[in-house]
Amino acid sequence: MQRKFRKGWRLALAAVLSFSLLAGCSSGGGEAEGTGQGEGGGHAEAAAIADEAVKNGKYSTPIEITSVGRQRKYTKGDTKDNNVHSRWAEEKLGIKIKNIWEPANVDQYKQKLQLALSSGEEIPDFVPYYDDPVVIGQLIESGEFMAIDELFDKYASPILKEHSEKHPEMWYPFMYEGKKYALPVLEYLDNDNTVLWFREDWMEKLGLSEPKTIADLEVIMEKFKYENPDGLKPEEVFPLTAAMRSTLNGWMGSLEWVFGAYGTIPEQWNMDENGRLVYGSIHPGAKQALEKLREWMAKGYIHPDAALWDEGKSSELWTAGKAGILPGAQWVPDWPAPDLTKNVKGSKYKAYPIPSGPDGHIGTKWRSSTGTNGSILISRHAKHPEAIFVYYNHLLEHYANPKEGSEYEYGFAKGYDWDIIDGKPTSDASKIPDYNNEFMFITGFNNNPARIPDLYMKTLVKLAEGGKPETPYERQLAEQRKPENWYAAKVVMDQKDIRRKTISTALRPKRCRANGICCGSPNSKRSIKSSMANCR
Repeated sequence: MQRKFRKGWRLALAAVLSFSLLAGCSSGGGEAEGTGQGEGGGHAEAAAIADEAVKNGKYSTPIEITSVGRQRKYTKGDTKDNNVHSRWAEEKLGIKIKNIWEPANVDQYKQKLQLALSSGEEIPDFVPYYDDPVVIGQLIESGEFMAIDELFDKYASPILKEHSEKHPEMWYPFMYEGKKYALPVLEYLDNDNTVLWFREDWMEKLGLSEPKTIADLEVIMEKFKYENPDGLKPEEVFPLTAAMRSTLNGWMGSLEWVFGAYGTIPEQWNMDENGRLVYGSIHPGAKQALEKLREWMAKGYIHPDAALWDEGKSSELWTAGKAGILPGAQWVPDWPAPDLTKNVKGSKYKAYPIPSGPDGHIGTKWRSSTGTNGSILISRHAKHPEAIFVYYNHLLEHYANPKEGSEYEYGFAKGYDWDIIDGKPTSDASKIPDYNNEFMFITGFNNNPARIPDLYMKTLVKLAEGGKPETPYERQLAEQRKPENWYAAKVVMDQKDIRRKTISTALRPKRCRANGICCGSPNSKRSIKSSMANCR
């Protein structure tokens, strides 16, 4: 009976992944018992090995685990199965990593999960996932992954536990029937919050100063269009570049700050002034913001094709020198700003704060508000489920903020992401022949396997305020990030009170009605009132 139940769930999950829809919900859950020490669970010998390995940070007798690799650039004769990361894991941690899947992209990864869970194919011990919250929910409810409450309490690094206590909301996407089913991977807080990147050479030539209000911004856009310093005709320049194809809240070209000027943030649940949850897109301020955007489109401040553009496409107008303002994160100097300076001789750029609306309202979406990005699910068949903690703890405690003289003082691997050039250590990619920082970390979303959430922005602000880099981490960041990046981080943190966090309306679904409504589903677009009425 249990086997039939699981097979049915796998088929249901395949349909969900195939059509990217939230289908029916589990009535049972197939939950693994205890910490899942292999199929037998809770063996004293396995527990002793686990305790000793976590305590010492290494398995005395190497173990083998399976996971998912993501295709990387290989150099110096490295291969998928034998590379600088795999050798490091075995030598440093006593963990032999076998990547039984290596999908080329997210879509292929979803398909692989679909096939594995529908056919009964072997699932890796550790499955990283960081894309679709609907898929995360269905993976958790499939019964193929274990609850990690006991593992986390017993083995997690103090760094991870401290962040969990400060941000318990980081668990919300991974909770099911009161238990935690995935290990969140820490990310930098405030890393993606919006600032406005202006063509500073245009600002200087026109003698313009920082816009404090939306009205000030409109004056600047009018001058960018009709008094363009580069001699562009009005029909050739669109002062504000934007991406509206799938969301107004994207990571570049976003327009949520325009809505913030009228007291709301669209496409998320916000707490209003009376302490009530209100969906931002139906707040009265949303209509005012839309009217303002329509006005800007009519005046030619925004390109008419912006409704068809995604985030990456929106930046192209700015880097081509045809737009004066790009909404984006503090890391824009890393990308795509180099394309601007390459394409437009003499161009400069600078981050400016978000302006306020006519009634003094100001706001942006708070991205990375939980300080996490993605998660690791642990197969209920994993023989060494604690191995991910041995692995992640080491990176958090030694690599994320290395000490003076540490083996990670300059980077992960000499000759790859750092080297000795002209007698001095450097992590500057432009100075290192065959530079490569694309390692196959299990927790390595965006090539960064371990991050202490508040460290990055604190360091950039320190640099922006004239502080001298003192630690290995600070020196690495000062070398890798441009001064424009430092000052943009300060703009973000000086405006930290304007951020609006998405309010989660519920945790994982607990039951479903015959009409298909999953009570408590965080992915439902129904109003709270409607959901409550249907789920009584």
